[in-house]
Amino acid sequence: MILLSTSSLSGYGIHRILLLSKKAGFDGIDLCLNYFDYDLWDGDYIKSLCELTGIKVLSITAPSKGLNEEIIDDIVSLSKKLGAQIINFSPPYFKDINASWFAKHLIKVKSETKISISIKNVEPEFLLLVIPKYKNSSLLDIKKITGDTSLDLSIVDNGAGLDIIHSHKLLGTSLKNIYLSDKDGALPGYAGGGISNFPLESFLMKLKTTAYNGFISLKVNPDDLGVGNEELLLQNLSNIIEYYKKYYLNYK
Repeated sequence: MILLSTSSLSGYGIHRILLLSKKAGFDGIDLCLNYFDYDLWDGDYIKSLCELTGIKVLSITAPSKGLNEEIIDDIVSLSKKLGAQIINFSPPYFKDINASWFAKHLIKVKSETKISISIKNVEPEFLLLVIPKYKNSSLLDIKKITGDTSLDLSIVDNGAGLDIIHSHKLLGTSLKNIYLSDKDGALPGYAGGGISNFPLESFLMKLKTTAYNGFISLKVNPDDLGVGNEELLLQNLSNIIEYYKKYYLNYK
């Protein structure tokens, strides 16, 4: 199933995003939470809009920083209300309170719900050039936290020899959600000749042949989609749906 991350349409309200997702042909949305858009945390409001538009929230992406047990529990409650099947978390941020609780609490949540509690890869960041800002953030480390992972293709560090196909191989069956984009969040298939800078076409076909059964969530730069110009925006979204069908859904 292909979802649209709300972060791809930053600047639009959630109602408009749901309508555009429906019109373009997406199967649902990935609700990307932040601490400043209060509407996104209102489960009753979001649920009413989903019922009105016929588009479901199938995935939720938690804020990457500032988490504690109470906030995580709020996100889990929101997920239950909306019927989301997966929550995507970043590894612990170095400024957050002692991170030892993080894995324990997420494992507890996973055992008590039917929701996939997934840890996503993050862009390598360092404090004073040597201290990682995210703890236990390598692909092998995130795989160990809950056993479920998500892969953001835009920040795979190809310079370290971990291209997107190798990353998929490392994460294997733990992979539950893939944030689809080309290099640096660009639109897939727009590098020229209908292809991408990353080997996205080969990657998607590989996914299909390995019977991947998780979500694919379009997460790209809003400007690349053409936000502010609805005709261009819908055309680009529709093109992505056709791209997804060609290289993944209908690939044999």
